Amino acid sequence: MAQKQDNLKLAVAAVLFAVFALSLGDALIKQQSVSFVLWQIFVMRSVIAIPFLIFFVRLDSGETSIMPVNLGWTIVRSLLLVTMWVFYFAALPQVELAIAAAAYYTLPLFITLFAACFLGDRITPRAWLAVIVGFIGTVLILQPQADDFNAYVLLPLISAICYAGAMILTRSKCRNEKPTVLSLWLNFGFIVCGALVLSALHLWQPPADLANSNSFLLGAWTAMGLDEWRVMAILAVMIVVGSIFAAVAYQRGPSATIATFDFAYVGLAAIWGFVFFGELPEFVAWLGILLIVIAGIFAVRQTS
Repeated sequence: MAQKQDNLKLAVAAVLFAVFALSLGDALIKQQSVSFVLWQIFVMRSVIAIPFLIFFVRLDSGETSIMPVNLGWTIVRSLLLVTMWVFYFAALPQVELAIAAAAYYTLPLFITLFAACFLGDRITPRAWLAVIVGFIGTVLILQPQADDFNAYVLLPLISAICYAGAMILTRSKCRNEKPTVLSLWLNFGFIVCGALVLSALHLWQPPADLANSNSFLLGAWTAMGLDEWRVMAILAVMIVVGSIFAAVAYQRGPSATIATFDFAYVGLAAIWGFVFFGELPEFVAWLGILLIVIAGIFAVRQTS
């Protein structure tokens, strides 16, 4: 099968649509973290999204099959992305949205390091400088010397590693998959993950004090009324739009170049954090955010 040709304008427009939808969806999930357990969001959001995605797959291809060309790599990609969102969402109730986004967008720095350590790529001195600057920015955000250090900020760093892997797979192993198929299988992954954890919580039944203190991860299922279904429908739209356009972007444009525009998420997260939660990070944290954005853009430019 011939590989899809690059279309940089399409890829850039797609990634901007994707980060808008995903950042807004993440802000809404943070807002709803007091009302829903994460695993219920995973299941119900995807239950709504999947029928529409199946329709889009068949409309796009004219075929009835929803199977990807390479099932194995598609599943691995989906698992990486589900794991990414688990860690990222687990941090949101405990971390300001702009801070979580900045910690997450250390991902180009991980790509640079992994390329040197595991692929044997030659990394220029300027790229290593970008890694150092990004590390300084991360330290400013984490502020590990502070008495009130928030360990939850480490979770978006794990998310960044998972997303970096998924991004590389999208470009290298899943480039010829239909974006709607990739989104569909990602949502299958959300349902499987959510159902497994909900079943485990039902069998375990965590102590009330533990469940209350970690309600977003260990809480009970919320009864679904009309308002709850509206929330899930909005979240379904955001994940469908975000996941499809993200796949388009990384299929049709060089990963390093598209990652530069992916940084729009950091700015949008800061906007949503202020609009929804009145969050204004401290000056030192803003300085760290700025350093990470500069270092990340510089790093991906060096690997272009």
